[in-house]
This record gives sequence, C-alpha cells and structure tokens, in this order.
Amino acid sequence: MLNDQRHTLVLGGIRSGKTGLAEAQALQQSLPVVYVATATAGDEEMTQRISRHQTLRPDVWGLVEEPLDLAKVLREQGRQSPVPCLLIDCMSLWVSNLLHIGDAQFQRQRDAFLEQIESYPGSLIVVSNETGLGTIGMDPLTRKFCDELGWLNQALAQRCQHVVLAVAGLSLVLKDSVDNDVE
Repeated sequence: MLNDQRHTLVLGGIRSGKTGLAEAQALQQSLPVVYVATATAGDEEMTQRISRHQTLRPDVWGLVEEPLDLAKVLREQGRQSPVPCLLIDCMSLWVSNLLHIGDAQFQRQRDAFLEQIESYPGSLIVVSNETGLGTIGMDPLTRKFCDELGWLNQALAQRCQHVVLAVAGLSLVLKDSVDNDVE
C-alpha cells in the first residue's frame, strides 16, 4: 500500500501511458480517490476523449472538473474527512487554459496552486506532459506554453516526493524520497 500522504508527479509525452500509470497508483490508495479534470470540451474530438477517460475510471472515484482554480480544489478537498487522494489530470491542459486568462491571473493561479500543493494533507498524483524533449515552437504562444509548462513541472518536481517519467507505458523513477525537497 502506498503512503497515503505522498505527492507524486507523473510526466510523459502524448500517449506515453502517464494517465494509466497515475490511475494505477491511485487504485493502490487506501483512502477515497477524487479525479480532478482540467480539460474542457471545446470540440467533438475532445468531448470523445473526455468520455473515453471517464468510462475507464472506477465508479467509486469522485470527480471535480476545474479548468482554472486548482488551489481552490485542493483547499476544499483538504478539509474533507477523510482527506481523499487527488489525481489531477493534467497540467498541460491547465496551463493552456490559464494562458487565455492573462499573465497576471496566470501567475496568481500558478502560485496559489503550488502553495496548496505544499500544504495538502493527503496524497496527490499530478499528471503532466513533458515538453522538454521536443523541438522549439515556431510561434510565440507555443514557446510560452512550453516554457511555462516546463517551469511548472520543475516546481512540481521539487514539491513531490515521487516523480516518474512514463515512456511507452513504462515508468522510469526520477525521484523517490521520503522528505519533501521544497526549500
């Protein structure tokens, strides 16, 4: 059984198996699991993706759909009894959502979320795309997205005790420590 207060970051590329690995970790939890979805269904293809993900999750898991204010979700869920394991999927969609609300609001939401990560009293499993292995984007928005997601991933890795990289459905442990690395 996993430590019920461990924070895990699961990184990987598109279709690397990162969500499946995160869900497998959540299934090992002894406490309730709440899936926190950051996706919004802006078109039919995305609607189908969301539906597919929903059908694969256990019915007993809770669901919170929140495209912007993840700090609020962590505050609210941290007050539950028992405190649930939160599986947050995914940071790349969240960053994309935040880029459309302006720089000041982006920074406030990011900082508040990272602060709540540090104080969340239960287990967290955070899924994110690793963009640092790709090419440099051709347009300013793509470059900003990759920069912001890369910096967020670094900040999350500092705050998580366990960090894994998903490649072809396999996990490579990048960090596995008992103590939190936050300075």
